[in-house]
Amino acid sequence: MTETPLKLRIEGMDCGACALKIENALKRLPGVSDVNVNYGLQSLTLAFDEDRTSSQAIEHKIRALGYAPVAPSGASLPQSSARGKLNDGSWWRSRKARLVIGTGALLLAAFVTSRINPALSQWAYLVAAIVSLVPFVRRAAAGVLSGTPFSIETLMSIAAIGALLIGAVEEAAVVIFLFAVGELLETVAAGRARAGIAALIDLVPRVALREQDGATANVPVEDLRVGDVVVVRPGDRVPSDGAVIEGTSEVNEAPVTGESMPVLKEVGATVYAGSINAHGGLRVRITRTAADNTIARIVHMVEEAQASKAPTARFIDRFSAGYTPAAMLAAVLIVAIPPLALGQDWSTWIYRGLATLLIACPCALVISTPAAIASGLAAGARHGLLVKGGAALETLGKVKTIAFDKTGTLTLGQPQVTDIVAVEGTEDAVLAKAAAVERDSSHPLGLAITQAAEARRLAVPASFGGGIAVPGKAVTTRLKDGFASVGSPRFAAERVDVPVDVAERIAALEDDGKTVVVVLHGKRIVGVIALRDEPREDAKASVAALAALGINTVMLTGDNRRTADAIAGALGLHAQAELLPDAKLQAIAAIKASGPVAMIGDGINDAPALAVASVGVSMGGGTDVALETADAALLKNRVLGVVELIRLSRATLANIWQNIGLALGLKGVFLGTTLFGVTTLWMAILADTGATVLVTANALRLLGFRGGRDVDARRW
Repeated sequence: MTETPLKLRIEGMDCGACALKIENALKRLPGVSDVNVNYGLQSLTLAFDEDRTSSQAIEHKIRALGYAPVAPSGASLPQSSARGKLNDGSWWRSRKARLVIGTGALLLAAFVTSRINPALSQWAYLVAAIVSLVPFVRRAAAGVLSGTPFSIETLMSIAAIGALLIGAVEEAAVVIFLFAVGELLETVAAGRARAGIAALIDLVPRVALREQDGATANVPVEDLRVGDVVVVRPGDRVPSDGAVIEGTSEVNEAPVTGESMPVLKEVGATVYAGSINAHGGLRVRITRTAADNTIARIVHMVEEAQASKAPTARFIDRFSAGYTPAAMLAAVLIVAIPPLALGQDWSTWIYRGLATLLIACPCALVISTPAAIASGLAAGARHGLLVKGGAALETLGKVKTIAFDKTGTLTLGQPQVTDIVAVEGTEDAVLAKAAAVERDSSHPLGLAITQAAEARRLAVPASFGGGIAVPGKAVTTRLKDGFASVGSPRFAAERVDVPVDVAERIAALEDDGKTVVVVLHGKRIVGVIALRDEPREDAKASVAALAALGINTVMLTGDNRRTADAIAGALGLHAQAELLPDAKLQAIAAIKASGPVAMIGDGINDAPALAVASVGVSMGGGTDVALETADAALLKNRVLGVVELIRLSRATLANIWQNIGLALGLKGVFLGTTLFGVTTLWMAILADTGATVLVTANALRLLGFRGGRDVDARRW
């Protein structure tokens, strides 16, 4: 037997349940093996015996389940290494979008008809519901025949058919339409998450300036080999991981490591793909190819994390696996046992069996969870809390630990002047002189100094000629009264004797996790300026609020240990420092072993951790990759939003269980009265309709959720 490999791209998969449904179906086909479905990448790989099953049969089976194989048989999958290939097609052209438009048009037509001619109302809604239901019934039937008998489509179809049988045709039409809308929204969210991976790839330049035979030439980064030497000019991105063999410069590694300050790179230092060279030219010997560099590995980790992360199973799917067949069996037993075993009247017990079927109609159960989720998502959106689906909203309420990135998440993401020590003159004079030196600087520290001077409205002395930068050490310029420099403490120590009291003050500031620069005028120290990426205003209060909710907190950062400990100590949480993306991933995995964990981040380097966490949350001001990879986003860019998300999730979970209790409670009561002959058919219909009304009304209470920290989720 010769097996042929097959790779397909599958549109319409939103979660692990979709992938499982396709796997179950394809494994039943003769001659098909090694089935692997990755919903995160929308990909399918398998092996099949062409003599037993054709590729057309495989594609037909996938389409029958409601998904679309869009790559031709045997074609290569679009890989993450191929730039821009991960973007989905226009979602509004998808099958699910057409289904939403179709069901919506039918529902609207029925509504208009009922207003024009009320006598045709029932017929109009009946036609709309039946026509809208056909695609879902086909998918449910395909699932039954393929090993997934009690899918969400099966349950929804039963609910809609039950509603039709009891005459609730309007409800049936609306439920079908809302189900179609929900499926489309999940598809859009999943597609945006996939598109975020492409933004990672764009960090790496397409060409590199490679040295060869004594000359330099631009070559595609894919052509670089280990051992090649490339030139990285000021302003260039590093094309691949490597080691500096000549030159000195500062490199901005924030896109990769999250480090807020540029890092000095000298001979022997490691540079990462995607990082940005600041001032001096560098010659770099390549140590990793494009397929194996830091960014490529981050992309791979995101893909693997998204593929392996088990989404929160839909409650209705879990419950319906036992509820629906049990309800049908109960009705059959109610009809058959009394007449057969006790000689009771058949007509009486058939009537009671029909009433039981009506009571057991799962309409209220079907709506209980999505109604609460929809209200919770809407309430969150009002408060700037964007949650990409019900699974993420449910998971947030169950997390035991929240891991924060530092730079841009707990902190503002940019250095600020925190202390000015005047050795000569006043603080304003020291700051003004430093601003004169840094006037034309693009360095984050220089920008912070000039902004501080502007905030104080200081008169900045004029400079004569541009500043001369010594990367990693100092910037020097000529002022009217002589040369002035702003440099590191090491630079100052190389030129002047630093007084003991000044040295002690510098050490104390550095112990607080601050970056210190020394302002010199000629051979004299005139002052010291300390800068730090300061915590957000609401960070400390938010950490305390999370602790009050019983949630552990930890800070994961690529920054140095000293700075991390200083920030974490001030905020009241533990820190793990100097973590590269793969180390962050390992830290999240270790925390996750003891319970659900949420990761809060904003940088590209956070993308793998956001993906592998039980739920990933991105700050609203973060990078596109973090926003797309995350399951939720804080659009107001406040740490307090994390607290609000947890409270909203807990309120939603409580509401879901209340809805389930209402639906099952009413059914239980009416089931008991039915067995004693008290419940009539119209009362059974009222019980189901009443349960649906109560469940919906209870879910709508979530729209009144307040995002402030005074909210007590327990009252929901």
